[in-house]
Amino acid sequence: MPPIPQTPIKLAILDDYQNIASPHFENLKPNFSITVFRDTLLPYNHPSTLHDVKQEIIERLKPFTVISSMRERTPFPRDLLKQLPNLKLLLTTGLRNAAIDMVAAKELGIHVTGAPGKGRSTSTTAKKKRGPDSTTQHCVALILGIARGLASDDKEVKTGGWETDLATGLSGKYFSALGLGRLGGNVAKIMYQSFGMRILAWSSSLTQEAADEKAKALGLPVEDEDGKVFTVVSKEELFKQADVLSVHYVLSDRSRGIVGVEDLALLKPSALFVNTSRGPLVDEAPLIEVLEKGKIRGAAIDVFEIEPLPKESKWRSEAWGTEGRSKVLLSPHMGYVEEDAMGQWYEEQAEILESWHKGEELLHVLA
Repeated sequence: MPPIPQTPIKLAILDDYQNIASPHFENLKPNFSITVFRDTLLPYNHPSTLHDVKQEIIERLKPFTVISSMRERTPFPRDLLKQLPNLKLLLTTGLRNAAIDMVAAKELGIHVTGAPGKGRSTSTTAKKKRGPDSTTQHCVALILGIARGLASDDKEVKTGGWETDLATGLSGKYFSALGLGRLGGNVAKIMYQSFGMRILAWSSSLTQEAADEKAKALGLPVEDEDGKVFTVVSKEELFKQADVLSVHYVLSDRSRGIVGVEDLALLKPSALFVNTSRGPLVDEAPLIEVLEKGKIRGAAIDVFEIEPLPKESKWRSEAWGTEGRSKVLLSPHMGYVEEDAMGQWYEEQAEILESWHKGEELLHVLA
């Protein structure tokens, strides 16, 4: 008598915007039945996540035993996790995900694993990465993009224009880093070394001694002919002096809204504002008002209060840079969306899923 075929385990791959995940999970068939979702029903930081969970996403995810998620796209609050009785394994990317209630997952017996972005542990072809990470590269690209007017110049040339504006030089000007951690330090180093900017820094716990140590760790001198390479200043001075103000802070309950209306009011008319960290770090309505009234030269924004941006969002306008409005350069949270990194994350998730199916110890356990 032939063996009774086992029912495939149901795996959902969420928020695969670029439709690149499937090939990394193909070898799991026929043990797994794979469904890919390319859209987000309940965006990260959407207000409804604070009060209720949309029935639509519950019905979508109820059948699945395993869910592959992309960091901070679809949120998994306690209310949602409690209504997914079949869920046993929740895969995410990165090694932290503020959109998942880890405490609730652990209480409910749902394993949560991360992916550091190094590829499969058995890989012999993975190369050690050199140079700045993806988010650092994207931040520098946005700074140059808004300072040099690349998007607006591109549009002008394609529509028949020629040299309609002036670029903003960076050499010798102040780069203000709101946060001097890994990303803030990396961007500050590049702006200092490559563009000759003077670096100011502030965070709630940053001391000059710590900033000096950060400079040394990044291979920079503690001082040059103009003084400290990384100069710690007050939050007020950080905003008042900034030619480029760049946000590099970890989002938490304490840091939410750390850039408020009073801070934005301190920026000089020639300043550029950049955020590649998290949207809720900045009070978004006052920022939009500052830009609509043209109170600063421009902003380059990669992260938003609600993601993906609602269709009716004020950000979604072609009027920026016209009729007295500030220039605005937008990208859709692309700081980490790099081809190699995304592929490696999915490879790691597939490897974890193989181990889980075999009953082996899991890698990169978060909960």
